[in-house]
Amino acid sequence: MTEVAVSLTPKLCCRSFRESLNKGECILLGGSTGTLLYEKGIFINKSFEEVNLSQPDLVLQIHSDFINAGAQIISTNTWGANTFKLKAFGLENKFKELNIAGAKIARKAAKDQCWVAGSMGPLGVRIEPWGPTSLEESKESFRHQAEALIKGGVDLFILEGFPDLSEIHQAILAIKELGDSPIIAMMSVNEDGHSLYGTEPEWFIRKLDEWGADVVGIDGGNGPAPMLEILKKLAKSTLKPIILYPNAGQPRMVDGRLIYMASPEYMGEFARQALLKGARLLGGSSGTSPLHTKIMSGAIRQAKAFDTGQSNKRNIADHNPIRAHISTVPRTLQSNWSQKIADGKFVISMELLPPKGLEIEKILERSKICKENNIDAINIPDGPRASARMSSLATACIIEREIGIETILHYACRDRNLLGIQSDLLGAAGLGIKNILCITGDPPKLGPYPNATAVFDIDAIGLVNMVSRLNSGYDLGGSSIGRPTCMSVGVGANPVASDIEKEKSRFRYKVEAGAEWAITQPVFDSASLFRFLEFSSQFKIPIIAGIWPLKSLRNAEFMANEVPGVYVPKSVVERIRKCKTSDEQMEEGILIAKELIEEIKSSVQGLQISAPLGMVDFALKLL
Repeated sequence: MTEVAVSLTPKLCCRSFRESLNKGECILLGGSTGTLLYEKGIFINKSFEEVNLSQPDLVLQIHSDFINAGAQIISTNTWGANTFKLKAFGLENKFKELNIAGAKIARKAAKDQCWVAGSMGPLGVRIEPWGPTSLEESKESFRHQAEALIKGGVDLFILEGFPDLSEIHQAILAIKELGDSPIIAMMSVNEDGHSLYGTEPEWFIRKLDEWGADVVGIDGGNGPAPMLEILKKLAKSTLKPIILYPNAGQPRMVDGRLIYMASPEYMGEFARQALLKGARLLGGSSGTSPLHTKIMSGAIRQAKAFDTGQSNKRNIADHNPIRAHISTVPRTLQSNWSQKIADGKFVISMELLPPKGLEIEKILERSKICKENNIDAINIPDGPRASARMSSLATACIIEREIGIETILHYACRDRNLLGIQSDLLGAAGLGIKNILCITGDPPKLGPYPNATAVFDIDAIGLVNMVSRLNSGYDLGGSSIGRPTCMSVGVGANPVASDIEKEKSRFRYKVEAGAEWAITQPVFDSASLFRFLEFSSQFKIPIIAGIWPLKSLRNAEFMANEVPGVYVPKSVVERIRKCKTSDEQMEEGILIAKELIEEIKSSVQGLQISAPLGMVDFALKLL
């Protein structure tokens, strides 16, 4: 065993950061600037980064306090100074000024006593595959921030607070495009060491290493103690220096303020134990004060930190890389619906709403009629128009069990967070649901509960990505789930969207994410559908046209005026208006739908027919 060098002397800038790493020295980072600003009256409803301009002396004093406590690296007050996060405070146009100021303040405090790390955190938005912000857009934002920090004079970069491995990858790429600045890269973890998106520590540490970070590690979590156990896994996965950067315990709300419960002495003991187990860089994130840093510094000085032989001679365990997220199950074997589509057959589904209560008998009887009339599948909407009905998943399972006809489960992102969505999808697969239509979902304000909270952790694009990953045998964090799911993946499309270019862009993303077929919103205008089909033909995925037979003038006016994303030409409404009786209006509605079907049938691969008010016999007149 060899003794680890412990150097906490000043004037560190006279030699390079990488040289110190290569010598195996232990390096102590300062704590949380945000915590100190919060304690000094800058509350979380304001931008901590704006203080770089409005109260620079306050930030300077915090940096100086950490340096005096023994920190060898201080982080700039710029963790949230990217354009996306600053936009929430109306400061997006000042991002460059805020970052340069943050770096210069830290540089002024550091003098020649310690290194200055440009702090960069996540963007605060969902990036692909979970959201609409592209990888290139996220990398561009990180690059702009890194440029400003370099201009302000940082020595290296520290990436902290990242839950998503794809996002931190873009930050690393952005920094590397600007030069060869050292990078400390950390993922935020739970007490088991998994990232907050569920990625296993062995995997994300390998990727951070592979992508060129100089130091790799973890931050946040539930305090120092769990990180000591996680460190064992990290040490088996990389030869790079490892950093542990925990919160100072779990926070509690005391008299309206967040108080972190880990004492300075506790953090000091953590530092001693972490060095013994192979960590080379230490510090603390949220809740870590200069006093915590001072005690950690003292503990390091006093410790006889020995290398167990693991840190410099680590055995990197074999780990299979995550493969491209391509389903391992052929489409022809996913479901009868999927097989018919793959075989080029014309398919027909019937949309039936789940019951508002427990009376399932009506929808079962309607489903039975559909089966007897050779309908291929029953579409089950998920809380249409933000209404509260029986779970679409439960309804689909009951129909398949009792009637023996396949269902297409509509699944909306509105009501569930990422964990709930993944659990539901695995549950649906376990219950035998084979077809899923991925939709974003109507906002609550459209329904009878406008004050209900919408989640929207992801949208339909992210949902398709999630199903595609599960079909490949991996969860949202990239960890293996064992046997993959085998769901046939569909998406919605709207040929008459008010912003058709945005709709086309989103459709492209859905296909790239793994969509295998698409169902349109109810179509009443063939010209709009044909224009969309001309665009979508390049993607070579089947399009099933939504058909809604209008049963009355009131129904036509409702569809025309009250249903977002649906366009009913005035000429269609006028045709029904001319009918004097309700029976004549129903007949005209059927005739209009039949004419439309005849016009579009050769251009689509199927129809989704809606049964207004559950009137299956009325809808079946179209066939």
